This record gives sequence, structure tokens and C-alpha cells, in this order.
Amino acid sequence: MQTEAVKYIFVTGGVMSGLGKGVVTSSIAKLLQLSNQKVSCVKIDPYLNYDAGTMNPIAHGEVFVTEDGGECDMDIGNYERFLNQNIAKSHNITTAQIYSSVIEAERRGEYLGACVQIIPHVTDAIKNRIRSIAANENLDILVVECGGTVGDIESLPFLEALRQIRLEDGPENVIFVHVTLAPSLDVVGEQKTKPTQHSVQELRRIGIQPDLLAVRCTSPLEMAAKKKISLFSNVSTKDVFSCHDVESILMVPEMLYDQGIVDVIFKKFTKVGLVNASANWDKWNAIVNSFTNATESVKIAMVGKYVTLADSYVSVNHALKHAGAKIGKNVVIDWIDSEELNGNINKLALYQGILVPGGFGERGSDGIINTANYAREKNIPYLGICFGFQLAAVAFGRFVCNLPNANSTELAPNTENPVIDLLPEQKSVSNLGGSLRLGANEIKVEDSTLAFKLYKSNTIMRRHRHRYEFNQKYLDLFTQKGMVFSGHSDNKKRMEILEIPTHRFYLGVQFHPEFNSRPGFPEISFEAFVTAAAKA
Repeated sequence: MQTEAVKYIFVTGGVMSGLGKGVVTSSIAKLLQLSNQKVSCVKIDPYLNYDAGTMNPIAHGEVFVTEDGGECDMDIGNYERFLNQNIAKSHNITTAQIYSSVIEAERRGEYLGACVQIIPHVTDAIKNRIRSIAANENLDILVVECGGTVGDIESLPFLEALRQIRLEDGPENVIFVHVTLAPSLDVVGEQKTKPTQHSVQELRRIGIQPDLLAVRCTSPLEMAAKKKISLFSNVSTKDVFSCHDVESILMVPEMLYDQGIVDVIFKKFTKVGLVNASANWDKWNAIVNSFTNATESVKIAMVGKYVTLADSYVSVNHALKHAGAKIGKNVVIDWIDSEELNGNINKLALYQGILVPGGFGERGSDGIINTANYAREKNIPYLGICFGFQLAAVAFGRFVCNLPNANSTELAPNTENPVIDLLPEQKSVSNLGGSLRLGANEIKVEDSTLAFKLYKSNTIMRRHRHRYEFNQKYLDLFTQKGMVFSGHSDNKKRMEILEIPTHRFYLGVQFHPEFNSRPGFPEISFEAFVTAAAKA
């Protein structure tokens, strides 16, 4: 039984989006975890989408899939990687989810004829959602990131709910951390504090006085700037923290720790007798250091559809880096638009390994099919994830099995050889949102295969996000031609892993292994792929 009130840390942001609230949130949570606190994180997204499932990755970043099948904001992935723990889909709160719950309650008559309003009904729903997470998971501290920026009209109900929590639970149980910006103009070189001042003023205008400021800047925040921020923001200088650029985001926790943020948080929460967490720090520092110790590089081509935005494949990027750090290699990733490879496929010869991540739709698919075939023909280590698995099968069907116009029905509905076809249960689905095969599913791994050699188990659990699957009508033909389907699920109803034993390393997985990769604990398929590439 919990004997002490749950503590809350609310992280807000101002000036502009993309300042790094997710990294600050993750870093604070990591520091508390290293101090032996039971902690988790929540991401509030004020947009009207019910979840991230139907959002364009080029505009919003990747859709992160949780173990329990949530299509969430990519910051949930940040939290999982920093804390090395699974985060439930309930931890991603959106405006649509809150309003839906309020409207449904109104329809059930739960408000007893009251006029349903933003205050108190919507704000109460927000508070209940946050408090239920903390209570159900028996947390010591819950760190909540409020997406968007202060002043956004969509964020106002959430900020009001957070203000009310501090009023109701007491200031000793709630800390507001405001992430803001102190830019340096190249011409002047001086760190400018006005953006921070105005951002804090806007926050105070809606009734919230920040306790701590995390100031983003290119170089360490100068004392003169810190004093000016303190004066105009009504925040002590010791509570103004520099969040300057570092080589790796994994270094941010130590940067904040060295400035005394843990002591400040515990003092504000009136927690005394800090636990000696040196053993925790030793393990974390070893992980962080592994990312900077590499002396040799491995050059990987990531061939995808959404390469114009790095955040579109953020978990894949991290998973490659995790694998490289584990084996002492620096992974250099070149993002290649699959549309640009038609007629220029030989540029892939410059790389030690080729990875094709997930995706949807016809655009760029020919480039991916040709990529998968090129990797097979040239014996270049290949890892295909979801879409990369499916189109590797299509390539094998066309170029090895001699199936005319082999394709996926997603790309060519009337193809004469539907090597990849719609999941049977998907054929009656009309709504796009939340209707994919989602979340963790059990996969059986066959003995005496590459997959078994890697995973060292006949059973693994991995996360999925797809509508299409390999058509088993072609299973015998593919097997005769040398492709092995080494993993399956649902009593062999679905093929999950493909490999070519005669190849140096050729692996396709229907699932998304990147969502299970953590710093210090890379997902097995990524580690094996990078290892094979390093030897190529």
C-alpha cells in the first residue's frame, strides 16, 4: 500500500516546438529512477487526433507502438528507451480521448442533466486520467509532458487541469518544469533571454508559476543570462538549468544532475535521506560511455519512404546506434529515398549493410523491391522490417521464383501473383485508425535457423503494426527456391520471419524489433545485422 502522496512533475514548453521537452522529461525521470524512485512518464498531445495512428510520419514523426497495441507519439519511445521499461498506451493522452470520454459519459447520463463544460468536466477527466495512472501503477513520482507550446489554444484545458492538481494536491507534491529557449545570434554571440521571459510570462498569465526552468541553448547558459532569467521569471538562479547541446541525448541526465537538479527536486518534495544510487549510476554511465568509445565505423544505407524527416524512423535510428555501441562500432546512417533508386541502384554498393524500415503505400515501392533484390544478388547484409519484409518477399517472387508481376495487393490490388495479401480479418475493416494488427504477439521460431541462432528461443514476443501478410499459397514454392520462413504466429497462420541461409545475412521480419531496442540492450536482430555489416 502506498503511504505517501504521489508526486507529480509537469513539463511544459514555450517559444517554439521541438525544443526537447521529451528529452528533458525522459532525463528527469531517469535521474529519479537512478535515485531508486518508482517513476513513469505521460505524454499529453493536445491535437484532435484520437491517437498517432493516422498521422503522416513526415509531419509528425514516427508512430511508436506500445506492447499493449497503442499507436502513440514518438516521445513514448523516448521514455521507454531512457527508463528501459514498457509504457502503456494509456500514458499517451490526447484531446480526442478526453473529449470522447466526456461525451460518452454525458450520453450515459452520468452528469445528471448538468451543462457539460470545459471546467469542470473536461479538466476533471484530464485529472482523473493522470491520477489513475499514478495510482494503478503505485508510482512514487509521475512525470507528465504537456505537448505543444504555452499559448496554444488546444493546450489550455490541459494546463488548467495541471494547475488544479497543484492547487488540490499542494505545492509540496507538484513541480512545474518549463522548457524554453535562450538563442545566441551569430552576429552578437550573446545569449538572448527575451524568448524565455515572454514564455514564462505567458505561463504565469494562465495561473502557473514554474518552479524550475530548463533553458535550451547551444552552449552552457552563462551566469549573466541565468541571473536575468531569474529576475524576470521569479525563479531562483539555482532553479534555472542549462540544457545545452551535447554529443548524445543520453548525456542530458548527467548534465542536469551535475547542476543539482535531483537535490532541488527532492528538497521541493520534502524527501529526505536520499538513497545511495552509485551502483545504478555505474551501470548507466557504462551504457552512455559505450556510445562514445567506438573507433571504427559501419556504413548503413537506410532505404525508406519518409527520409526527409529524421524523426520518421527515430526508433530504427536509435536501434542501429544501440547495436553499434554494443559491439563497439559507430554506425553511420545514410537515409536514401527509395524513389531516387530507380535507375541508380548501384549506389548501394557503397554500403556495408542495407536496412529497409516500415512504410505504407505504392510510392517508392519499386525502389524498395529493387533494393531487396540488389542486397540478395550482391550478398550485402540486409534487414527488412514490416514493409521491408513484405517487399523482400515480393522481390524474391519476381526475381527468383519467376512469378510474373509478383506484388502486394496493397500496391497492386489486381496483381496476378499476390505474394503479399491483406490479412483476412482486415477485409471488412472500414476505419483506418486503430484497426491494424497492433501490439505484442507471440512468435514461434523454428529450430536450426538463423532466427533461432539469434534469439536462442523457440518463442519471442514482438510488436506489430500492419494490415498485410505473406500469402501462404506461395510458401512451398518459396521454400523450394531457397527462402526459409523461420518464424510464424497464430498456429502458422502468419509468417513472421524470412531468411536466406546461403546469404551472408538476409533477414526480414514482419514485426517491428526497433520498438524493443534500448540503450545497453539492443534488439537481437539489429545487433546481428550491424555485426554482419561490420564484417562485410
